[in-house]
Amino acid sequence: MHIMKKWRLGLIAITGIAAIIAAGLQGPVPQDPAYHRFADQRFIFHIANFWNVVSNLPFLIAGAAGLFAMYRSECPGVLPALRFAYRVFFVGAGLVALGSAYYHFSPNNAALAWDRLAITIAFMAFLAVILGEHISPRLGRLSLVPLVVIGLFSVLVWHMTEARGHGDLRLYILIQYLPMVLIPLIVVLFPSGMNKVYFIWAALFLYALGKSFELLDGPIYQSLHLSGHTLKHLASAIGVFVIVLAVRKRACAAA
Repeated sequence: MHIMKKWRLGLIAITGIAAIIAAGLQGPVPQDPAYHRFADQRFIFHIANFWNVVSNLPFLIAGAAGLFAMYRSECPGVLPALRFAYRVFFVGAGLVALGSAYYHFSPNNAALAWDRLAITIAFMAFLAVILGEHISPRLGRLSLVPLVVIGLFSVLVWHMTEARGHGDLRLYILIQYLPMVLIPLIVVLFPSGMNKVYFIWAALFLYALGKSFELLDGPIYQSLHLSGHTLKHLASAIGVFVIVLAVRKRACAAA
């Protein structure tokens, strides 16, 4: 293996190990009950928390559009080894619509588990795609199932510990936030097997923007009468649409 590639892989590994150690040293992190108290709780058309519920519809549309693109065309923007990972990602995006809408209709820990299960499926599949496109298609293909299983397990650990009265979100937090550090590093350090990498950067930006909206849920609602959490759903769903465009518009860089 080329020494530069070893160095870059080492940097990725060190970053991941450091995050795992930091999470292990941190004490258990229970779910904050205040998390369920969203700024916009309006009851419209007999639907509680209306805008936080219906703003999940774009996820369903984006997921369906992605699957339609995968099955209808040759998908020049997808490496053959990663076709299944892309399908899992788009299925996960559609499940986010269902899980998140279910949760926001009546926010509580039990419903939140379904929301998080869907999110981890999509997020881990996307990480597998990034590994495949930027490091090795074989790595992306082989890592898909283990990554999804670890993601689902992180939600199960949280849900079970929460039910026992000593909730621990550490593994789920690691699964959610470590890829947000690793994915940009991988994109920067390893040239992609596909062209038009700006599609990936755009999707990452929209996801990060959505997380920012989420943190500013109340202030945004006071200013716009539309909550930050609703805008988070919309920004993240647009990010999925960007990946749909990537599937249709990109091509192998070597072509």
